Amino acid sequence: MSDKASTPSNAPALSVAMSVYNGEQFLAPAIESILAQTFTDFEFLILDDGSQDATADIVRSYAAKDSRIRPIIRENKGLIVSLNQLLAEARAPIVARMDADDISLPARFARQLQFLAEHPEIGVVGTWSQDTDENDNHYVCDGEEHPVHHDEFLRNMRDGGPLFCHPAVMYRRDLVLGVGGYHAAFKHCEDLDLWLRLASVTRLANIPERHFIYRHYLGQVSKRHATEQQVGAAIAYEAYRCRRDGKPDPTEELDSLPPIEQLDALFGETGVAVRVRRKVVAGGIIHSPSALRDQGFEILLRYLREGGSHAGMWRTVLRLLRLGEPLRALRLSAALATS
Repeated sequence: MSDKASTPSNAPALSVAMSVYNGEQFLAPAIESILAQTFTDFEFLILDDGSQDATADIVRSYAAKDSRIRPIIRENKGLIVSLNQLLAEARAPIVARMDADDISLPARFARQLQFLAEHPEIGVVGTWSQDTDENDNHYVCDGEEHPVHHDEFLRNMRDGGPLFCHPAVMYRRDLVLGVGGYHAAFKHCEDLDLWLRLASVTRLANIPERHFIYRHYLGQVSKRHATEQQVGAAIAYEAYRCRRDGKPDPTEELDSLPPIEQLDALFGETGVAVRVRRKVVAGGIIHSPSALRDQGFEILLRYLREGGSHAGMWRTVLRLLRLGEPLRALRLSAALATS
């Protein structure tokens, strides 16, 4: 379906999609950064996903002052349901994502829309970002820059490198709907799964300019749900491998992902569970306090029993001690001594 065929005659050029849950701390500057864009022909859908703080009041107050804001206030249903609802309700052919704790710099929309107009083969475009903390101070990130060209995306999909900063992307709505939107099973890594599916039907790009400020703080999802996010990401790559090799994707209709021990049966081949555990450990759970305190620790022990590398593990023992987890430190020491 073309963008033109699915667009109402009175639709704006752009729909901005933001889902927020208990986001009062950073919500106002996030909203203001959208209202300050140099490109102004947009609708701003803000979905309050059953917040228990002042989020709904903040959204309503801004909506009363700017008619471009379309507030959606309802009970909690979770981020993936919310993102798919925003996609369904968006009236424009192009959708820009935004999160309630980040900042879009003024030229972001104009630059991304210009890029999509000049590159019709591109279905998703992001931008590079700046990083800040909860106090708006510079946050140091050691990771590599996001890829710029489609072949770099394919390389990172092969090697496990970064793809997009999700809240900084803009995409063609019909392409995303055409691959089924965000899949329910990939909680906390729904964006990665989407990029891996879109890579087979369109080309991907990032503009190597910083039009976005991404905020890091202790309460964000990537820190609170590190293990679940890493496990989901590893399974998303296994599903991508199946699709790339012309095999059916066994995760496509799932509402939730099975335990790692059941992955060989799900994918119909031996070795999937081992690969997933290796990828999860390589993804950095040994550096995540929340992962070392939850099921990530058991994944780590199983990885070692399966012959995984000991590199960095004795430092992880010390990290557990500093986290006040002496019993886990002892268990990891014993696993290292016997594996």
